[in-house]
Amino acid sequence: MKTLEFNATLDTQSNLRVPEELAAQIPASESVRVIVLLPEDQESRDWNRLTTEQFLAGYRESDSIYDSL
Repeated sequence: MKTLEFNATLDTQSNLRVPEELAAQIPASESVRVIVLLPEDQESRDWNRLTTEQFLAGYRESDSIYDSL
């Protein structure tokens, strides 16, 4: 599956506009899958940071044996 990525905002009619240079790469009758990624809120970022910190806190020097696999 080919991926095209671009940033966009909804217009006043709640439509997303595909940039012309990317739209030219999509055949007119081709079905596509659209995935919308929204920025995370501060609470989600905080949980992600805490999860990462807690995971890495459990890392020990003896775990480095797995780094070369």
